Amino acid sequence: MQQERDKLCYLTIGDKDERWGVVVTTVGYQFIPPGTRYPLSAHPDKYNFMPRVGRVLNEYQLVYITKGSGRFSSRSCAEVHVKAGTMILLFPGEWHSYHPDAETGWDEYWVGFKGPYIDDRVENRFLAREHPLHVIGVSSGIVSLYEEVLQLASAEKAGCQQIISSIVLHILGSVYYKERNNSYANTFVLEKVNAARELMRDMDNPLDVEAIAGKLGVGYSWFRKMFKEYTGISPAQYQLQQRLLKAKELLTNTNMNIAEIAYALKFVNAGQFSTFFKHKEGVTPSDFRKMSGWK
Repeated sequence: MQQERDKLCYLTIGDKDERWGVVVTTVGYQFIPPGTRYPLSAHPDKYNFMPRVGRVLNEYQLVYITKGSGRFSSRSCAEVHVKAGTMILLFPGEWHSYHPDAETGWDEYWVGFKGPYIDDRVENRFLAREHPLHVIGVSSGIVSLYEEVLQLASAEKAGCQQIISSIVLHILGSVYYKERNNSYANTFVLEKVNAARELMRDMDNPLDVEAIAGKLGVGYSWFRKMFKEYTGISPAQYQLQQRLLKAKELLTNTNMNIAEIAYALKFVNAGQFSTFFKHKEGVTPSDFRKMSGWK
């Protein structure tokens, strides 16, 4: 059976739903053939949309273009060409307009949402009004997430908002992950970062950051900068985290005493190890071992 050309759903939201931190307001899709008027569907007043005029919403929306091409513009972004595989993020209070090219039409999925959890992601610059387009490619997995949200929203069972808002966060996380990694795919930077992480996980032959850069054949300053840009933490912090993870593993899964673990992790002595561990975890290695149920 041929799929409908459009389907949309608007959700009711209760006070308890809003206390969850993020709620979903609308979800749907439109498949616009070439030469077809846009949009296909009539929307409620607050969602009413005429591409020539544009609109302002009081929520966020993720609009995923999976086929065709078109144009997008907003108050913070000059008009730009949109191709299949682009995720458009709309912001509350931000004028915007978009439409498919008449020659190609397009397929779009959308979901609307709002809440303080999302506002916090914007405040911390994970999402930015001046960068509303995210080119992530066409993903059947993400399309399936939209379809799951639409199916759950249509049924509107108890707990619906909690599950569908969590799926929206999954979509957002997938967009962030895909875009970050697409920008480094098969590059010299990624090759060097991965090689460095392998060296840092070798607790038997620890190297300092300068020695790692030398072993990789790159400059120390370049290595430190690119490693942090890709991973979000400095090489030195990554090394410390690896030592901490290994310490937890040894405390939980072996009968090695504290001095033996300190020696295995190349600390000067047990005292230095205990100080390091308590600073990171808030408890001593011995107390951590007791809390883990080790006997």
